[in-house]
Amino acid sequence: MSNIIQLLPDHIANQIAAGEVIQRPASVVKELMENAVDAQSSKIQLIVKDAGRTLIQVVDNGLGMNESDARMCFERHATSKIKKAEDLFHLSTKGFRGEALASIAAVAHVELKTKQASDELGRTLVIEGSEILKNEEISFSKGSSFSVKNLFYNIPARRNFLKKDRTEFRFILDEFYRIALSHPQIQFELYHNDKEMYRLPATSFRQRIVNIFGKKFNQRLVPIEEETEVVTFSGFVTKPEFARKTRGEQYFFVNKRFIKNHYLHHAILTAFEKLMPDGLHPSYFIFIEVPAESIDVNIHPTKTEIKFENDQVIYSILKSCIRKSLGKFNIAPSLDFTTNQDYVVPHFVDGSKTEVNHPTITVDPSFNPFAKEQQKPKTTSGNGHASKYPTNTNSEQQGWKDWQAFLQVDQSESKLQKSVNEQSNKLFNNQETDQKLFQLHQKYIVSPTENGFLLIDQKRAHEKILFEQFRKSQFSKNTLSQQLLFSQHVDLSIEQVETLRAIKKEIENIGFDIGEITDEGCEVLGVPYDTSTSDIELIIEQMLDDYHSEIPSEDKRNDRIAALFAKNMSIHHRKELHLEEMNHLVKQLMRCPDWHITPNGKKTFVEVNLHDLEKQF
Repeated sequence: MSNIIQLLPDHIANQIAAGEVIQRPASVVKELMENAVDAQSSKIQLIVKDAGRTLIQVVDNGLGMNESDARMCFERHATSKIKKAEDLFHLSTKGFRGEALASIAAVAHVELKTKQASDELGRTLVIEGSEILKNEEISFSKGSSFSVKNLFYNIPARRNFLKKDRTEFRFILDEFYRIALSHPQIQFELYHNDKEMYRLPATSFRQRIVNIFGKKFNQRLVPIEEETEVVTFSGFVTKPEFARKTRGEQYFFVNKRFIKNHYLHHAILTAFEKLMPDGLHPSYFIFIEVPAESIDVNIHPTKTEIKFENDQVIYSILKSCIRKSLGKFNIAPSLDFTTNQDYVVPHFVDGSKTEVNHPTITVDPSFNPFAKEQQKPKTTSGNGHASKYPTNTNSEQQGWKDWQAFLQVDQSESKLQKSVNEQSNKLFNNQETDQKLFQLHQKYIVSPTENGFLLIDQKRAHEKILFEQFRKSQFSKNTLSQQLLFSQHVDLSIEQVETLRAIKKEIENIGFDIGEITDEGCEVLGVPYDTSTSDIELIIEQMLDDYHSEIPSEDKRNDRIAALFAKNMSIHHRKELHLEEMNHLVKQLMRCPDWHITPNGKKTFVEVNLHDLEKQF
């Protein structure tokens, strides 16, 4: 009987490893850029075409390799980072397992050019599907250049699994940001389809954040710093008022290696507790320095998760550190307690004892405000002239009634509106909703009905109303927009600028008037009606980030943009509403089609039946 178990050929083993390590073009970017950092480079260029499908090239000016190293680097488990098992617990480099280059070479066409400073000539290797097709000397400058072409050319199923170019390039940008942020002392450049996207000079950590995410971040950052025997923290968190509805820029770097850690993320949320509304997320950029032997970085194929030896202690120190920084640098208006305003006296420049002229006013002591027919006397100002404001005469009262009649809105209803009102009246027992509503926990509106009551989510209700208004504006091309007296400049990252250029027309269809768009931001000339000018920058930023995170198809683009703006412009929970505001909100909601659900399919209200309620007693 023949043997059943056999050793896999190297090219098959490499393809299996590639399935774990190389999931998409961004995985190649991560591995090649980390190798360039480990090579002690001071300048790294990333060149991408077609979001990495056609080309991914990383050029550095690092140490380079000799002929033997250039050949060995594509073998599985060939590495310069570890020599014995104990080295796994003292790692100070990015890559160490020796699987990345072998995996890349198994699923792509790879060309390597490299040269050490001490060598006269460099070396080039061309590999396809783990087979070396070319190995010869060339003239080359110090450093290395890895070119990866036609990724997954021999695995069609994996290539078909890739998403649209815009989505794949977003993943590449994420990897680029993580490495560029963790090494601000290195110059980084990024080119996509022959267009320069980023040129980041060597600088400080704060300036690197500003160079990537825009000038707006410079005023939002709160520095944190804490040094203990267990751990050292440094970096920045953003002020609570700039917290976002979706997770934006959130970065942990442990010994300059990017990681994801939900436990430490919870520590930050706890530190921000009660400083921002529920459901918002702060941005942070935090370096964590710990002894290399106190962490295990070999628990995940992509090395984005690690295990801390003293995670509970680190949690407590991080939370305390952030609270201290927010208290030290934040965020409250400065009050001058040194001056007693009760003792402030006027200052006379000439120093003379000039008497103060008191204002005079003439008062009619016989005036009776409760007299029905009494004519109100004319009042005089301090200079003795008659007041220009009219008196309260019978003719004035009649004019006021006429003015009120003029302001009355036509209450005639369309057939569609009548049907909507008939459905709503079934809930409200054919009675007006005025004077019946009240707010619960500044989050819900409670409205009694014939058979119980409705519990309306005020934020979702407003989101639904705005969505329908924006859709109507897009359809009719008749937007309600208010022009700004002075244009407002909005600082944006390059990624946000590219998104804005792609959807500028759709944004203007809902009421925004966008002026000049540059690589640093845009000019806003007008905004949708009733939009607060103080919220313009945050609304546009959040909308662009949300849109970029989930790019819709062409036929759903308008609805997606309307839904995103409605979400970001709707009122927040914890906002106190007056009775008139609640009545207006509920009536507008009932006029919306499918008023029971938001654009995302979530409930706007819950109906509580009196019969079900009685069962609870």
